[in-house]
Parts: sequence; structure tokens; C-alpha cells
Amino acid sequence: MAIDLRPLGKLILRSLRSLGGSNTKPATRPGAVKAQTHTGGVGGSYPGDFRGPLRPKYSPKPNGQPDPGEIVWGWVPYEEDYSRGKDRPVLLVGDDGRWLLGLMLTSKDHDHGAQADDYVDIGAGAWDRQGRPSEVKVDRVIRLDPGSIRREGAVLEKARFNEVSRALRAQHGTR
Repeated sequence: MAIDLRPLGKLILRSLRSLGGSNTKPATRPGAVKAQTHTGGVGGSYPGDFRGPLRPKYSPKPNGQPDPGEIVWGWVPYEEDYSRGKDRPVLLVGDDGRWLLGLMLTSKDHDHGAQADDYVDIGAGAWDRQGRPSEVKVDRVIRLDPGSIRREGAVLEKARFNEVSRALRAQHGTR
């Protein structure tokens, strides 16, 4: 019986690159709330949040690479100061050239069970070690350096991804 170790090898290489050769500072643990400074990812600086039309796509693959539809951990800059941020879970929804596009997750209940325009409830999943229900913030689309992704968290169910896509389209006038 043959076992394909290529996905594991890719994951290890990506992890080693993020620890050594990039401009990111690895967090002490996934989800660390400690603020970090960051000089950027691809090209040395964060180009700013994504603006404009976006076509969300769902294409998770079990290949060790971050794909739209997956929840991963990555460095997210603060809105008020792109040079600072923290490691947090992000739902990947597409790409913009060499950048991945993602939406932040939070375990705080921002909509208190009501229908909100800027948050979508997605429930609990493997991305949160404590099994807390999460919400996706759809009013801010973040660019992520693929080499700075810390680890894969989970694949979001397609039905839930479609709910997020509908809210994203309503928020951003996406295609």
C-alpha cells in the first residue's frame, strides 16, 4: 500500500518558510492575541484591504495549500494601523493576484443571535480548539500572503460558505 506524502511535505516546507525566510513574526501559538508588528508579506508591505468587486469561490482541496473555502490561521493587520496586527482565524474566499483574500472570524457574538449585515454566524468547528461558535466579519476583505499562513484549520461546509457569500455580495456589491 502506497501513501502519498507530498501534501505533508508541502505543509512542512510552507511552515519552514514562514519561520525562516519571510518578514513575518510567528505567533507563539495559533490565535495568540498578542499584538505583533509586521513589515508586510509579499513585496515587503501590506497593500491595504481589498476593495472592489469580488467573486467568492469555494474550492478546498486536501493538498496542504490554503484554498478558498478553508479556514486558516494568518496574520491580520489592524484596520487603524496596518503595521500591527495579530494571528487569527480567517475564511479564505478568493485571491487577488499573488494575495489570498479572507474574512476574519471571531468567537465574540456581535449580532446577539439577530440578523446583522456585517457578521454571519457559521457555528463551531475545528478552527477553534474550545469549540466555540464563530461569526465571520463580511465588511472587511483582507489580503493575506500565502507564505504567512500558519496552519490549516478546517474546511467550511459549502452551505455555510454560500451563506457567507450571499452576505459578502450584499455588503460589497460583489459579482
